[in-house]
Amino acid sequence: MDSKLLVIVASGNRDKALTAMMYANSALKRGGFDDVRVVFFGPSEQLVADDEEIREKAESLAEATECIACKAISDRRGISGEIEELGVKVEYVGSIVSGLIGEGYVPMVW
Repeated sequence: MDSKLLVIVASGNRDKALTAMMYANSALKRGGFDDVRVVFFGPSEQLVADDEEIREKAESLAEATECIACKAISDRRGISGEIEELGVKVEYVGSIVSGLIGEGYVPMVW
């Protein structure tokens, strides 16, 4: 069986978001997972738009794997364009997250 990880970064707490992104990056490089995906959801999306260090880490993750941010939230906050500029896809994530879990991705929510 493939080992697949879904890192969901939901926290608006900067330290928690950075920890989640560090874990995702480490899992991609040497974590023993066949696939790692990242979803930014909720308050973390504002951090991606506003915080330079988090922006850089999100851009780096998006270069390494599929990263998605919730369109409903980013549209409501007017930050979809800023997030997309980093290479992070902006889509409605509800059915995407459900589908990935159905495909065997193990969710870790930060």
